[in-house]
Formats: sequence, structure tokens, C-alpha cells
Amino acid sequence: MDAKDYPRYLKKIFYKYTNQKLNLKNPKNFNEKIQWLKLNDTTNLKTVLTDKVLVRDFVKEKISEKYLKPVLWIGNNFDDIPFDELPERFIIKANNGCKWHFKILNKTEFLENRRLFDIVKRRFDGWMYQTFFVFCGFELQYKNIVPKILIEPLMVTELSKKPVEYEIYCFNGKPKIFQKIIYSDIRYCSVYDENYNQIDLKFRDIYEAVQEPPSENLKLAVELSQKLCLDFKLVRCDWFEYLGDLYFEEMTFTPFSGFYKFEKEEWNLRLGNMLSLK
Repeated sequence: MDAKDYPRYLKKIFYKYTNQKLNLKNPKNFNEKIQWLKLNDTTNLKTVLTDKVLVRDFVKEKISEKYLKPVLWIGNNFDDIPFDELPERFIIKANNGCKWHFKILNKTEFLENRRLFDIVKRRFDGWMYQTFFVFCGFELQYKNIVPKILIEPLMVTELSKKPVEYEIYCFNGKPKIFQKIIYSDIRYCSVYDENYNQIDLKFRDIYEAVQEPPSENLKLAVELSQKLCLDFKLVRCDWFEYLGDLYFEEMTFTPFSGFYKFEKEEWNLRLGNMLSLK
């Protein structure tokens, strides 16, 4: 598809996912402005920082490598993965997509299960030749990423603890909305404004809202995100806790691809008002 056809295509899929007409000439709400950013604010730097391998250098330079997860292996061919050298638990990721990964909880069982092994191999063989942006609503920052495979330790918390993630939404170079997510049988979330007041916004309706004071790791995630977000109109910096320590996850420039159906539609406009496209 030619680039001149992108606006027409975006209008089609925007209506499909939101049942609303897309106004690209004068976008008002959060979802519309994300579509505008896709077409008018995609840069080489965003592509680098969307790449799950290359973003590591940026994070190391801006805040320190202590917040980066260890790397076990990087390559571009699934057949070259040195499984004998890997621990029993790890995660395999494609650097050029979103949720293109597999968690290996038991390496021995995985290698002995040839059917599962072949499924994972075929998936990664395909991802090394696919361009994610055509699957995700034209998030153009994915378009020119050079595909690679990244393997990291599977940093799973102790059974008695619940995994915690933080999503820091940054508008025009400043952290503004903060979400803490606790994973268990029920997913809990707490959402705060820039003054750490809890607000009635939920970015996913499957979460159960919880009232609680901001944690120290949330405040640290906000502080670190401030150093990462300075050059961008919109970015969500994602973090997670492991054994009490904070680790960088990724930078998300077009959250939900701009197709999110807000539980309270008023937040679509309120967040849009917070985002200046000038």
C-alpha cells in the first residue's frame, strides 16, 4: 500500500474498531490524536525505541543499565538458539512486534514436546519476515525495525507474591497519568493523576479498581519516565517489579493503537485535551 493511502485506510479501520468517524484535520480526542501521530509524527528515533533490542542503549544512556533486564541471547535465526546454554525458564521475544513472545516455563519439557517446539519455531520464522505495523492499525514506528530474536530470563515473582506492572502515560514530555496493575486471578489497578490523586479512569475494563496510596516503585517509575519521555508528544513508559526491584519493559508510542473504547467516554476527550499536537 502506498503511503498516500494510509489516511484513507486509517479512517476505515478507525470506524471498524470505534464506530466513530476519524477527523484527521482537527483531531480532538485521545484516539483521534493517536491516529494523527501515526501519520505525522513517526520518526527514526521512535523506530529505534520501539525495537526491543535497540531501546536498551537509549535506556542505559538516559537512566542506567541497572533498570534493564539481563539478556541471554540475541540473534536472527531460531535454529541458532543455544538451548543447551539457557536456564530452565526464559522468555523468547521478537524485537519487531507487540506480544510476539513465548514464555518457556520448563525448557526440558519444551524441547521434548516436538509439536509445541515446531509451533514456536514456525511462529518465530514467520515473525522474522513479517512487518508488525500492517497487523496493528498502521503503527508506523514498527515498519523499519530489523527483525531479531531476544531471549531474557523469565523474571517471575515468588508464588506468594503477585506480579506488578506500572504504565506511565507521558504527554508532551511530562508524565501525567500513572497506572499500577497487580496480576492475580483478578487483575487490580490503581490510576493516578500527576499529583498522585486517584482518578476514575481505567485503561482496561477487565481490571478491578483499587484505592491505595502510591507505592515507592510507582514514584520511581514516574521519575525515570520523565527522563525518557522528554522528546515525545506521547509515550507510555512500561515497567515491572521483580523481587522489589523496578525494571524497564518498553516504550509504547501509540497505546492501544488509538482504538481504545473507554469505559467512560469523557476520558477520551479529557486525555485528548491534555495532548498538544503543535
